[in-house]
Amino acid sequence: MTEREAQAQGTVKKYMYWSMGAGLIPIPVVDLAAVTGIQIKMIAALAKQYGLPFSHDTGKALLGSIVGGAVPAAAGPTAVSLAKGLPLIGQAAGAAAMPAVAGASTYAVGKVFIQHFESGGTFLDFDPAKVREHYAREFEGKRAGSES
Repeated sequence: MTEREAQAQGTVKKYMYWSMGAGLIPIPVVDLAAVTGIQIKMIAALAKQYGLPFSHDTGKALLGSIVGGAVPAAAGPTAVSLAKGLPLIGQAAGAAAMPAVAGASTYAVGKVFIQHFESGGTFLDFDPAKVREHYAREFEGKRAGSES
């Protein structure tokens, strides 16, 4: 592992923990918006580490196409967030599950971008359709508690 890749891994871990914290927000959909914002900031930080120009709009579009297209992994954060709207049981279940789901999603997004940037890729040649499976594997692996 190169020094730059090790630093990028550290960046992903930092934002993963921030996402887990945002998952504790008790208001459905607000938690998702916070996690999405954190993931976009992480992508911007990774782009900076790899010396790539970053556009907020491009980052947001790529993030949406990766996470939104990786069903059923993508359904996890939305379902858990919406469960918080159910009185008592839903709130308790959502509060318990959302931090883990948010962290796993952020971790998976970070791993996808690190792999792409490490292989010499840029935002211009990033193909979300080609990385959705990788995202889903990383998400499921992290949610299950393993390190990839």
